[in-house]
Amino acid sequence: MNKPLRRIAIFCGLLVLALLVRTNWLQYVDADELNENSKNRRIQIERYAYERGNIIVDGKPITGSVETNDTDFKYKRTYVDGPMWAPVTGYASQAYDANQIEKLQDGILTGNSDQLFFDRTMSMFTGDTKRGGNVVTTLNGAAQKAAYEGLGDKKGAVAAIDPKTGKILALASTPSYDPSSFAGYSGKDEKAWLALERDKDKPKLNRALRETYPPGSTFKVVTAAAALEHGVIQDIDDPTDTPEPYILPGTRTPMVNHASGCENASLNEALRVSCNSVFAKLGDDVSRDKMVETAEKFGFNNPEIDTPVRASASVYDKKMSRDGNAQSSIGQFNTAATPLQMAMVTAAIANDGKLMKPYMIDQLVSPSLDVIEKTEPEEMSRPVSSENAQLLQQMMENVVENGTGGNAAIDGVKVGGKTGTAQHGENNSKNPYAWFISYAKTDNGSPVAVAVVVEDSNARRDDISGGGLAAPIAKAVMQAVLGDKQ
Repeated sequence: MNKPLRRIAIFCGLLVLALLVRTNWLQYVDADELNENSKNRRIQIERYAYERGNIIVDGKPITGSVETNDTDFKYKRTYVDGPMWAPVTGYASQAYDANQIEKLQDGILTGNSDQLFFDRTMSMFTGDTKRGGNVVTTLNGAAQKAAYEGLGDKKGAVAAIDPKTGKILALASTPSYDPSSFAGYSGKDEKAWLALERDKDKPKLNRALRETYPPGSTFKVVTAAAALEHGVIQDIDDPTDTPEPYILPGTRTPMVNHASGCENASLNEALRVSCNSVFAKLGDDVSRDKMVETAEKFGFNNPEIDTPVRASASVYDKKMSRDGNAQSSIGQFNTAATPLQMAMVTAAIANDGKLMKPYMIDQLVSPSLDVIEKTEPEEMSRPVSSENAQLLQQMMENVVENGTGGNAAIDGVKVGGKTGTAQHGENNSKNPYAWFISYAKTDNGSPVAVAVVVEDSNARRDDISGGGLAAPIAKAVMQAVLGDKQ
């Protein structure tokens, strides 16, 4: 072979080698990135080429699929009681992708997951149509309905947990939206999506998981836990040596009480009537660092609480001044919490000090109904000792039986709770949030812990608002779970 031909042969060989390297690079190295690229329309078309598996509550699907006339997308997602379940399911849209469980478990629901390889292989031999698997949730349908209907036309959220396992029983957020309204690819779907995007009330925001609020007086149970755990309080019925007025440390600013009888009140009495001064002083006595330590054991400052939908991190400031810590100890200043976080606080107290990791997917099931993955309850932390948790229960039950939480009382059932009304805005100028946290307890322990927040323009600036607006919703959710357990 002469020299020019040899050069051409070598050059062509290099071109073939480069082509092979590039092809293999695309197929194996860049494959996942290309598959997940939002501009890869083939992925969306394939996602809706078959009926999706379903999301299951109480053994029944709350999702479905319907055949369309579209040339690209054969099936479209449908939802049963879409607005009620949207904070759980999220949406699956031909035009706007997916989110929450619909997104996180897309592989199972479409049948494309590696966990369903055997089912896909068998369908090739049997000639069966490809099917997606199902996602079985921990949700309680009656509790979810009670939460959603209780919120009604108010803006707010509810989170309910089984304290013994961490199973999420209800997750409601209002105002909500119907995921079916933009599940397709038509102009009508686009119009519905754009209307939701422009809505100033943010109906697509999952307030139960993704919105943080000042928790107000509901946070006082965390301060009480810290005072007990760190030995600041020995007896919940002893006087706390709190002056009236109590001046915030390092300032001339008095802590305002909306209750009477707070001077030198015991911890038990201070929680019953919700004395700001007592808990602000306790937060200072405990110290900022130890308050942070206790709050973090309950889940604050943790950016990775996955249900599997990730919750926003609740916050207890690690660097604030003494007066800031005192104000944060009553759930104001920089303290911020999701409804899920306050349900976790309540669940840990109801479960004798053991906090279980919250989750809302019980099982992943193949199209042939084989269980391919099951979530096992997992202990997250021990924020308080069993003895101190029982003291906290005693005080929270006193709030319901003799204090501001009477609207949550259930005949024949021990209910513990705490009201709260959280001020916010510059100089507390905005309408306050009404809070209520509670648990119900039977002879077999506590089957449910609930947190409710209502963003209501009519909320009064005292803890009665939490008892009046939020407590009845919590009661309805607890009754729904108790009815299911009986």
